[in-house]
Amino acid sequence: MTTINRRGLLKAGAIASVAAATPGLSLSALAQGEKMKAADPAPAPVSAPEPVTRILARYLVNARYEDLPANVRKEGTRTLLNWVGVAVGGSHHETVERALSALKPFSGPAQASLLGRSERLDIMNTAFLNGVASHIFDFDDTHLKTIIHPAGPVVSAILALSEYHPVSGKDFLNAVVLGVETECRIGNAVYPNHYDVGWHITGTAGVFGAAAAAGKILGLTEQQMVWALGLAASQPVGLRESFGSMNKSFNPGRAASNGLFAALLASKDYTSSDGMIEAKRGWANTISTKQDYREITEGLGQRYEAALNTYKPFACGIVIHPALDAAIQLRNQNKLTEDQIARIDLKVHPLVIELTGKKTPKIGLEGKFSIYHSVAVAIIEGAAGERQYSDRAVNDPKVIALRERVTATVDPAIKPEQVDMTITLKDGRVLHKFIEHAIGSLEVPMSDQQLEAKFTDLAKGILPDAQVRKLIDTCWSVEKLANAGDIAKAAVV
Repeated sequence: MTTINRRGLLKAGAIASVAAATPGLSLSALAQGEKMKAADPAPAPVSAPEPVTRILARYLVNARYEDLPANVRKEGTRTLLNWVGVAVGGSHHETVERALSALKPFSGPAQASLLGRSERLDIMNTAFLNGVASHIFDFDDTHLKTIIHPAGPVVSAILALSEYHPVSGKDFLNAVVLGVETECRIGNAVYPNHYDVGWHITGTAGVFGAAAAAGKILGLTEQQMVWALGLAASQPVGLRESFGSMNKSFNPGRAASNGLFAALLASKDYTSSDGMIEAKRGWANTISTKQDYREITEGLGQRYEAALNTYKPFACGIVIHPALDAAIQLRNQNKLTEDQIARIDLKVHPLVIELTGKKTPKIGLEGKFSIYHSVAVAIIEGAAGERQYSDRAVNDPKVIALRERVTATVDPAIKPEQVDMTITLKDGRVLHKFIEHAIGSLEVPMSDQQLEAKFTDLAKGILPDAQVRKLIDTCWSVEKLANAGDIAKAAVV
């Protein structure tokens, strides 16, 4: 698959999110501000005015489950449920099979479970492989302000750890939230500049989340947590050049194992610099031309980035989601079949063509970057899950024939989160749908029932139906578990 530039997609998503949260601030004004900032010369690297790494470490060590607001605990649980579903769903992909084949001969003791499978490996390799499985379909959670996929690095690390180092469900959920909070705040501090130059931010910021969450479960002291964050800073992983290959899912998997590695070393007093995030030659100044350390330290324990997590109803980049939402709604409302359709016309934001303008995808992963394939397969099959982005789907003669009747035209009036779709039928009827915010956005979030349906579809054929139901219930009841490792045990064959 060819590599594409996704820079604008989630930058636009971040702008939309901030605009929605700021009364009186228009999307266009904020976008213009981003353009002006991008044109400014890069400032010289400077140290932060306060000890950012230590402030964050102190918060992490002292943060209690009891302090989490109810809505944050709920979103943490939804994050967990979604992650388990996508990890099980991706567990038998050829990417996982190849990685397992390469690593199994060198694995240590059978300490932790590979979700959706029967094998057990050491916790480091388990964290990596579960992280790979959870990202391979591009179906995992998304923090829209930074486009980080938060759960992959965090939950992959601490679920493996919890089978070796038992932890209560409440403490596990607290660690999930703190890990997500850590990586998203650090991501906020350097986004979009860090992402724009080519770093895969899920890997580079995700390692901090994994280290923070694992360190919390291990009971690190403040100084040890400082060292864990410092050791995480020494292990940035992931370049956007990898997008479209197996390497992309390597990045959150490696972030999980790297973060766990950092926390384990710190637990034995393996030292690092005390200012590895903010120092002049530290992480933020070295790999980004933007550093806003207030994003990391301000409002800790008061505002939660973890509460802003979102979940994909469709297994592709978010820029396509409005068109998929419109296509499926029109299909279902009018009981459309492909032979009724003369043409499908889309008015889209320029990013849609820039990022997903591939007209003739040849393999399933390429289909994720084709607005034409996506709309066609959604009309024909009424879905856009991983099966609709398979090699089978992109080479289906019916899908190929319909995508040739799909036209996408750039309209500057259309925002990144919108689409204007017109379907002209062969009998002369014209159907129209305008999407303001697609399902899965902060404005139109997936319901608990929709998350369960997504989970069930992903796990189908991998786990028996009764086991899937039990696993869903186990995730929902994480706060009641005596040992969070029971989640992993409930997810194996």
